[in-house]
Amino acid sequence: MSQSVETLFRRLQPAVDFCSLRVLESQGEKLEMRQGVLQPVGRVDDRGAMLTIHHKGGTGYAATADLSETGLLEAIARARAWAERSAGRAVTDFSAVPMSSPEGHYSSDVRRRWADVPLSERIDLLRLVSESLKISDKIVDWSASLWNTEDRSLYLTSGGGRVEQALTFLVPHIEVVANDGADTQIRTLAGRGFCRQSGWELLAGVGFDAIGPQLAEEALQLLDAPDCPSGVMDLVLDPDQMLLQIHESIGHPLELDRILGDERNYAGTSFVTMDMFGEYQYGSELLNVTYDPSHREQFASYAFDDEGLAASKEYIIRDGLLERPLGAAVSQARAGSVGVANSRANGWNRPPIDRMANLNVEPGDSSAEDIISSVERGILMRANRSWSIDDSRNKFQFGCEFGQLIEDGELTTVVKNPNYRGISATFWRSLAAVGDRSTFEVLGTPHCGKGEPNQVIRVGHASPLCMFRGVDVFGGEG
Repeated sequence: MSQSVETLFRRLQPAVDFCSLRVLESQGEKLEMRQGVLQPVGRVDDRGAMLTIHHKGGTGYAATADLSETGLLEAIARARAWAERSAGRAVTDFSAVPMSSPEGHYSSDVRRRWADVPLSERIDLLRLVSESLKISDKIVDWSASLWNTEDRSLYLTSGGGRVEQALTFLVPHIEVVANDGADTQIRTLAGRGFCRQSGWELLAGVGFDAIGPQLAEEALQLLDAPDCPSGVMDLVLDPDQMLLQIHESIGHPLELDRILGDERNYAGTSFVTMDMFGEYQYGSELLNVTYDPSHREQFASYAFDDEGLAASKEYIIRDGLLERPLGAAVSQARAGSVGVANSRANGWNRPPIDRMANLNVEPGDSSAEDIISSVERGILMRANRSWSIDDSRNKFQFGCEFGQLIEDGELTTVVKNPNYRGISATFWRSLAAVGDRSTFEVLGTPHCGKGEPNQVIRVGHASPLCMFRGVDVFGGEG
């Protein structure tokens, strides 16, 4: 990161209660091969900074892509003006919030950088995967893509804080669509949930070059499969569906700014209230959920959040009991509560807000075989296809790509259009088995939207296989 920006900030920083500068450089490229045709290449090359000021109890911020002395001075003036206007009118006394001034650095583990892989090698791999998907005339659409992003950030504070972080992201994706008459079925790589911090070496680990034919075969199999039956039965969720279940019915309800009402007019509120922490049985005693930046390969790992708070593994739910919200420094001060280091922004021109990061269900002690054999009548579902949840993040209805019945402890008939519904406040208490480390998968999403103006951010979710008793399941006509 340019030393000149740091030198300018140190010289120009105003005499206020707190001031920070967050500079972000982002470079990315997305390649896609659809039906054997290379699509237009998407590229990003972006650089700018966010200036934040707390003064006289108020807060203000201003973003700028002009990192010259003139640009920074203008941003300082705008941020200070907003801080002074909001003084005495803000939701909290921002000058009383203890803001960190950390020193440190962090970088993703990368063995082979994207830039070191010849473009021809990237395209050849996508062509190979794309060609492997067209195994039948009933395959009507197919694609393979790779999306690389490299972010470098510098966080400076008026208290002498300085943090550098370099994060490298890779999202491989495969999608295959099968059709027969009025019936269309889709299979994707982990329900669009495979994303990591990694270099090119990730692709060999996931078997990206070889998994395509299996997905295509499953899409064809779904065309001939019966519709998912309806009724109350046991539900086994693969990690690639657990990521959505965690995201919608644990992650969003526990974001502290949402609980405090900040999202109410845009993305809704939460059924969770502050008096529940330390008292509320969110799930069965088998449920253990952590905010965990220590999985270095996971999508939202970092050492410091975007307000300089040091990140460490924390239990959000332990033995089913709700312990702490997903709230960073400002929200913690507002609520008088503990939280986590999850103040995050999706770019230099957005202020950081409370966001999920790596939110994981910890492994249990049941093997996949143990879980399946314990089910007399149930269904296994894989890979999210659709989702709907109410404004308080409570009542939900989710659909999956692939279902398979479980009868007398054995996996039997493959079924299509599997769906289930429930209520967040009670669903997790039906958790009856949690898979062991052998069933644990690290997944996530690059597209979690929240905030005004909107911010789409990266989130990591890791989970083992999980089984829930007595869930309302239904098929495509339900």
